Amino acid sequence: MKTVIVCDAIHPVGFEILNAQNDIKVIDAVDMPKDKLLEILGEADVAITRSSTDCGEKFINAATKLKALVRAGVGVDNVDIDGFSKKGIIVMNVPTANTIAAVEMTMCHLLNSARNYINSVNDLQQDRVWKREKWYGNELYGKTLGVIGFGNIGSRVAYRSLAFGMKVIAYDPYIDPSKATDMGATYTTNFDDILGCDFITIHTPKNKETTNMVDEEQIAKMKDGVRLINCARGGLYNEDALYKNLKSGKIAYAGIDVFVKEPGNDHPLLDLNNVSATPHLGANTYESQKNIAIDAAEQAISAARGICYPNALNLPVKVEDLPPFVAPYTELLPKMAYFASQLSGKKQIKAIRLELEGEVSDYAEPMLSFAIAGALKDVLGDTINYENATLKAAEKGIEVSTTIVPASGYKSKLTIKLITDEDSVSVGGTVFSETEQRIVSVNGFKTDFKPKGRMIVFKNRDIPGVISDISGILAKSKINIADFRLGRDNDGFALAVILVDEDIKKDILDQLNALDACVWARYAVLI
Repeated sequence: MKTVIVCDAIHPVGFEILNAQNDIKVIDAVDMPKDKLLEILGEADVAITRSSTDCGEKFINAATKLKALVRAGVGVDNVDIDGFSKKGIIVMNVPTANTIAAVEMTMCHLLNSARNYINSVNDLQQDRVWKREKWYGNELYGKTLGVIGFGNIGSRVAYRSLAFGMKVIAYDPYIDPSKATDMGATYTTNFDDILGCDFITIHTPKNKETTNMVDEEQIAKMKDGVRLINCARGGLYNEDALYKNLKSGKIAYAGIDVFVKEPGNDHPLLDLNNVSATPHLGANTYESQKNIAIDAAEQAISAARGICYPNALNLPVKVEDLPPFVAPYTELLPKMAYFASQLSGKKQIKAIRLELEGEVSDYAEPMLSFAIAGALKDVLGDTINYENATLKAAEKGIEVSTTIVPASGYKSKLTIKLITDEDSVSVGGTVFSETEQRIVSVNGFKTDFKPKGRMIVFKNRDIPGVISDISGILAKSKINIADFRLGRDNDGFALAVILVDEDIKKDILDQLNALDACVWARYAVLI
């Protein structure tokens, strides 16, 4: 039994997911004084926090059993990542659950920067002044938008802005230019191209490279009357330079959702009429808070079970240093390997082979540790992690290798092969639309399903009546089928991946294996 402690408030659905797990004990410390939290923190294997908990030295010292910390949100300003790393504690965040909320908040500020509707609303509703001639604005149509940072949020802002008829220029040294050009935007490596735009919005993380990325020198190169938006992190635009140039009129308008020091209710920017400021509302939608809680709970469960560590920020292989398209594969690969190990029937593994094709092939070496850790999870439990995976495989006498193979039609694809003392199992996977993880092959059979849930994998002779036989056995045991994926080969065999809502007991699996057409039936769980 693993223990997950929830230190700060999350949406109730997060607690529902955690409490539904038979092997997870949940401690609700949301309303607990922080000094009392430190007293019981030593019981936890995984902690879920938000911004209200200081995850510094006292927290780390109290968390004597902690394996992982999940920051339920994007920012980790309150987390001593170096301190956690020294203790071998993996730190994860939830970077995409609030993507749409942040995108739409940016569009609110973008539109208001053009039309100044907030001030016009206040003029009418608060002061009861009707002066239409006072509130001439600008149209977005035909104007140029510079997008700094073209990740999950920046790219979606660009997509919506193109729909308004804007011309979009993207600046992001870490993306494939086709990500911008395929949607009709222009990609540039010259930052001055951004500075020449009519509107500029920034969507980068905050680090040494991006703090004060737009300062007095950059603003001087901008058009007179430029409009700036920041719904990412305070300090990406230098606030002193921003204030000075808003006051002079060099910058016509700024839409700001974030400040260097928050709460920012006494900030000088609030005194300016050409500023619309909101109190860091980018993630403040009911939908995003629910999504954050779901993702945080699922990540905590995966970490507690040692299956994988989604969105880990302090792995030996630094995901944040990899190109954005690679990061989802570091989460998918250990799931694929753990899935393959379950299909192998927990036989002794002799070799682990990782095949890579397409763009992801350039990252074969860092990927191997993710494959090994997932494959040996059942064998080594909590004693294996991404850092020691290669060493542990060597200790077990397991051969590990990577091979780059010709592309088979996917932009990128990984295939993990486990060689046991009796047979082999292979599982192939890819990522669609940047973040949609899929398993697309099992032992050479084509399929397509998310690596998540309770699954019966059933290989059979391809003859009539098999599906009804399977359904009949499950129906008698009141097991609901959530999805049924079927693949066939040219040798008279078929393979089904059957997603079910309930756990499958051994007697049910025995009944499936006893069917005349069955070659083998196995059960795997990826939660």
